Amino acid sequence: MPDDRPIPLDEYPVHQVPLSMRHVATGDRNAYDRCIFHVFDHAGSALLITGLGVYPNTGVTDAYATLRTGDRILAVRASDALGEDRTRMETGPLSITVEEPLRRFRLRCAADPEDPDGLSFDLTWSADFPALWEPHHTQRKGDRLILEARRFVQAGSVTGTLWARGEARVLSAGEWTGTRDRSWGNRPIPGEEAGRAGDEHPTEGFHWLWCPVRFEDRFVMVLLQEDADGFRTLNDAVEVREGHRDRQLGWPQADITYRPGTRTPESAVVHLTGPARKPLELHARTLLSSPLAIGAGYPPADDWQHGTWRGREWSDRRVYDLSEPSAHPLAAYGVTDHSARFTLEGRTGYGLFEHGSFGRHDPSGFTGFDSVAPPLPPAPRHTPDDRQDRP
Repeated sequence: MPDDRPIPLDEYPVHQVPLSMRHVATGDRNAYDRCIFHVFDHAGSALLITGLGVYPNTGVTDAYATLRTGDRILAVRASDALGEDRTRMETGPLSITVEEPLRRFRLRCAADPEDPDGLSFDLTWSADFPALWEPHHTQRKGDRLILEARRFVQAGSVTGTLWARGEARVLSAGEWTGTRDRSWGNRPIPGEEAGRAGDEHPTEGFHWLWCPVRFEDRFVMVLLQEDADGFRTLNDAVEVREGHRDRQLGWPQADITYRPGTRTPESAVVHLTGPARKPLELHARTLLSSPLAIGAGYPPADDWQHGTWRGREWSDRRVYDLSEPSAHPLAAYGVTDHSARFTLEGRTGYGLFEHGSFGRHDPSGFTGFDSVAPPLPPAPRHTPDDRQDRP
């Protein structure tokens, strides 16, 4: 018989439906509840991504951390059977502790005794601005609702110590920035057959931009998602300041400059609209990139993805070499997080330029999954007649 005893969280007045907190209100196997934190320095030398999720209807909890430095990504992943104490967010060597809700968090990864040069950290993530709700997110394939989620996002500063590859980095609030999001709902996890919907409604293209940006005196969030023809299915642009009402910044339009022969963004101008229809330009310059399909468990990762059962107390550490892009061909068909430097109205800030563009996207001129930014034109060839020093 199923175990239906109360769990510790049932002692708190947090119930939304007449069920134990052991259960969610849907039988959808894709139900999830998770968080992600980004930590990066302003010089563009390190980008840490860590998160934890639970999947109540598959009975799985898992966590991960990836650190990009140079051409390497160090990854730690862990998975286990979902336990009864949902307030204890810990899986294998990874843990996230809510020290003050919506304000302060402890992020930890225990060291591997057999690999003293491996990844470990003990960090405090502190919010600098109130959390901001994103629009309610839904997505259908044919008539079926395949994704429905709610999410909030926040920016802050990070302190503590990060160890990797024999080096200790001491994080200071003035030189490092942190962003995070917290989401829950239903979101596809591996293990389903596509069936009729997959055959009759194939993905033609997907274009995504997600930019939480921390300035000293404000937090700016830009979000857009478009179909292959450029139809906008998710849209938001908001400025948050402590003690002020959130200010909407219009309908964002992004002009992205890609590295020739790729869809890797190097810079962008995001056109926004301020009060009285004043045009605003949010300029971005990417610093360091970490594809979420490499080490972090996001699709289309081919070695591990979130919510998949790996047995009890599974953990894994890997090092990925990014010096040869052809070694990771699937990464281009997923979302990549780029730490970035931003400017807006004379202010300089730091944040995440999270971007994914694959398949057809008419506004960008991409015609299919093999379409990339055009190469640079060849340099002009000089002949003796072109010499500038001729008499």
